[in-house]
Amino acid sequence: MQTPALTDAEEIVCDVLVIGGGTAGTMAALTAAEHGADVLLLEKAHVRHSGALAMGMDGVNNAVIPGRAEPDDYVAEITRANDGIVDQSTVRQTATRGFAMVQRLESYGVKFEKDEHGEYAVRQVHRSGSYVLPMPEGKDVKKVLYRQLRRREMRERIRIENRVMPVRVLTAGGRAVGAVGFNTRTGAFVTVRAGAVILATGACGRLGLPASGYLYGTYENPTNAGDGYAMAYHAGAELTGIECFQINPLIKDYNGPACAYVANPFGGYQVNRHGERFVDSDYWSGQMMAEFAEEVASDRGPVYLKLSHLPEESISALESILHSTERPTRGTFHSGRGHDYRTHDVEMHISEIGLCGGHSASGVRVDDHARTTVPRLYAAGDLACVPHNYMIGAFVFGDLAGADAAQYTPYDGELPRDQLQEAHELIYRPLRNPDGPPQPQVEYKLRRFVNDYVAPPKSGARLSLALEAFERMHDDIAAMGARTPHELMRCAEVSFIRDCAEMAARASLARTESRWGLYHDRLDHPQRDDASWFHHLDLYKSPTGAMEFTARPVAPYVVPVDGLAAVGGPSRPLGEVHPEQVATAGAREAAPVATRQEPAPADTTARPGSGTDTPATPRLLELLSLAEDVPRLSTLAPYLADSDPTVRRTAVTVLTETVPPGTGPALAAALADPDAGVRAAAAASLRELVETLEPEPALRDGLVAALLQADPVARAAALDVLRALRLGDAALFAGSLSDADISVRIEAVRALVSVDAAGELARAATADPSREVRVTIAKALATVSAGQLDDATPTGPEVVLSALAELVDDPDALVRAAAYEALGATGCPAPLAARAEAALSDPAWQVRAGAAIALSLAAPGRAVPALAKALADPNADVRKAAVGALTRHRAIEDARAALATATTDPDADVRAYAARAL
Repeated sequence: MQTPALTDAEEIVCDVLVIGGGTAGTMAALTAAEHGADVLLLEKAHVRHSGALAMGMDGVNNAVIPGRAEPDDYVAEITRANDGIVDQSTVRQTATRGFAMVQRLESYGVKFEKDEHGEYAVRQVHRSGSYVLPMPEGKDVKKVLYRQLRRREMRERIRIENRVMPVRVLTAGGRAVGAVGFNTRTGAFVTVRAGAVILATGACGRLGLPASGYLYGTYENPTNAGDGYAMAYHAGAELTGIECFQINPLIKDYNGPACAYVANPFGGYQVNRHGERFVDSDYWSGQMMAEFAEEVASDRGPVYLKLSHLPEESISALESILHSTERPTRGTFHSGRGHDYRTHDVEMHISEIGLCGGHSASGVRVDDHARTTVPRLYAAGDLACVPHNYMIGAFVFGDLAGADAAQYTPYDGELPRDQLQEAHELIYRPLRNPDGPPQPQVEYKLRRFVNDYVAPPKSGARLSLALEAFERMHDDIAAMGARTPHELMRCAEVSFIRDCAEMAARASLARTESRWGLYHDRLDHPQRDDASWFHHLDLYKSPTGAMEFTARPVAPYVVPVDGLAAVGGPSRPLGEVHPEQVATAGAREAAPVATRQEPAPADTTARPGSGTDTPATPRLLELLSLAEDVPRLSTLAPYLADSDPTVRRTAVTVLTETVPPGTGPALAAALADPDAGVRAAAAASLRELVETLEPEPALRDGLVAALLQADPVARAAALDVLRALRLGDAALFAGSLSDADISVRIEAVRALVSVDAAGELARAATADPSREVRVTIAKALATVSAGQLDDATPTGPEVVLSALAELVDDPDALVRAAAYEALGATGCPAPLAARAEAALSDPAWQVRAGAAIALSLAAPGRAVPALAKALADPNADVRKAAVGALTRHRAIEDARAALATATTDPDADVRAYAARAL
């Protein structure tokens, strides 16, 4: 391609410029538009499938749901997890605004797991606080958000420019006035004049090199190469906590998380090779990662995510989530190795390092309205330093940024020519040297240095060597060659990675202590030093171009935290941080002076390109073009009735994306389609849209009719949607208890719970031939209230206890276990308590654990002695259940004495819960 002239730039004008179309950027654009601003959303890929969120989301890690968690408890938890170095005012924004954001997302059509009564199914994953809210269909979140951007009223306010990559934020008069970049498909030079700029470019995921050696095989989304970190730095904004890296556990040899957050509620957990739980840390933090790394490196390693002990029902449910949401290739990876969760636990290892505010604490410094230290420049999402902010925090700060930035109008002065020239050089320089070193080789070399010298454990000598290497990389990056706009994009990303690598090394060198466990472990300064370093470490670009640092005291807490005290005070300027002497082994009087050779001019002849696209059918092309225009249902109707099932399936997809009035009944009708693929697509779409569908009679009629279809997928989906929309009753749902398909019967059970049909559930308790269904009924009986009973039926509690009494004699151990566990919620009267005590000797550990849970509500005289004996059970899960049950009886002295003995248990969970109970 030819280099465009500086004067040939395409200029775009807007009130609010949002850079990055992922989680935070999408929300920032929507909110700014709702506040009346004209918004420009720039995305270097395509907003439809950009950002980390497009890879799928299996759950929310920090949902503060009223009744399940308190904002102040969450703020204190994050403060402890970050060793006290937090701006609590920003964390509290997520804590107090997160629930409203969950509800807002739900109104868009995002689905969060709920129980049969419509309450959020929040899970307790850490030992304190219940903050994890699963998203079983989280793969669709980005699609839902894109649908909001494409609403007519939003399209009037939001201009989306896909395939445009900014490389610098423009500043004038000390404030942000726009940005400059280029089109990654055409190579055109693009400038933007704006009233305010919101950076939402995500983490720096491509910093360290994965153990696999693949450049893009990273834990984080590999398209997030630190763009926003570099742009904020060069715009003069302060960054903070850059020495506090992101490091995560992941599957060995696979660029994906082990998803312990997902597996934990199903009974999975992390163990060493002996099957012992070893994590003592109460929150996902650097300290937890330090324990993890120590175990991996010891003779107790390797470390596993233990799943092989789980029943088929749990493993199937996990597979449906893990193999479709968080990483769709995960099932293929395991299959290729001949591994199955039923027979193999999942080997875990440690990820490469990265920078991330949302999962650690390294990002652009922001206040509680997402403002950076540069006026009219904002940062949100993983780019912003709001520790452990995760997805909900990204949405919250995107919303805050959009609301605050909407007050500004476009800058009307001249765009700074020197900054435009600098950006132009950065973008197009590789075209002058097309045969220079290719980007993958240069990037590999750069990130190899990151692993060798910057990754923990850190030392001053290695960090100093890193700075030397990164300084040399200026020349390597300047020599890179490119021939196409796509290659220009990758070359620009390497410059961002180098900037982030230098920031990480200098910040790590500046903080002369160890803190945050594995995230900042200095071998030469192994102790935490609160006297000198209970400070944020802020970095910024000085007017001379040098990287300088300030130690900023932690502001007084708004939420007190035991053992930590922030008193504020003046900042301590540190200036530049200079590397140690590492050129020689020992002192040298005079160092050699190197001379730099300019690269020779290279041939700029463009290489011919080739490539062909396989055209789609005309009907599909027509249909896909309609999706951009938000068609009416009448427009889509001919495609929904097309003779080609591929067209009909695509029509269902377009219908789901655009959601015109009448979508619900149309999808219900598609459950009767002659093609199984169309029926499956309709079923999936109904479940995806259930929160936004109108519970109208036409939809109910279509769903009831689907209960008679031969396809169990259609029948199960119909029951699910009828339940969720409250369109059914006990008589309708009970008819499906005799369905031939297990999945349909399970949906029938869930539906009966939603209408409190205790009698129907009790009658089906022992009659179903499927263990999976009987287990589901046992669990359901613990949640159903006394409803839907006729005059001839005993009272609700009697019905439930009578059914559970039969289930505790079930021939299947998992059914008995579920029944006993249910008694821990319904109550455990004396006759059943006696049976639970006897069940503590059952051969199956699951039954023993369930029996211990049942005894939590039994009379203390019987329960406490039995549970004290159970603390010697050979199975750690039984002992953990016994500790939980004894906690309910801790007012009894004998119970407290038994708990005290459990504080020295070899299992980390058992001793931690026992200590917490006391």
